Amino acid sequence: MWFGLTGRNASGKTTIVDWLVENGYTSTSCSDSIRAHLRQEGKEINRDNLIAGGRALRAEHGPAILAEMLRDANQGCDKLVIDSIRTPAEVEALRERSDFRLIEVRASREVRWSRLQSRARGGDPTDWDTFVAQEEAELVAADDSGQALDATAALADIVIINEDDSGALQASLEMLLRPDES
Repeated sequence: MWFGLTGRNASGKTTIVDWLVENGYTSTSCSDSIRAHLRQEGKEINRDNLIAGGRALRAEHGPAILAEMLRDANQGCDKLVIDSIRTPAEVEALRERSDFRLIEVRASREVRWSRLQSRARGGDPTDWDTFVAQEEAELVAADDSGQALDATAALADIVIINEDDSGALQASLEMLLRPDES
């Protein structure tokens, strides 16, 4: 089974990736392709450059390029989790595999802001207005090279609401891997 993750900043995607890795999955990210591109360009890896680099790659090679690169590089992997899926074209490229499922991770803006402040990750916004402005810029793409989190989330096969503590999240995740009981 391949799982892809989409969701807004600090919704809990990395926590889910970590949990799936602990349960035998291999992890990759659409952002890994962008990071490699930035290294080749000699650019610093930060949030702004990742967004700009993703736009550049999509503009040059098409809106599905990041997912296509990962899909092709991981064909032999049976248990894969892909983080940072941000466009409908990426979802469609991954759906070429019949075992692909897209998970949207949701949490309120207030909960995500609190998490973001607690994690203090480099490049994260340090004030509410910047946080909101960055988020709004990622929701709807102006063209095929941009991020489209709303349209991507609409394609989700599974939605996980992550408002509570890690115990509630873990219970939701355990259901993902539960064998079909039919």
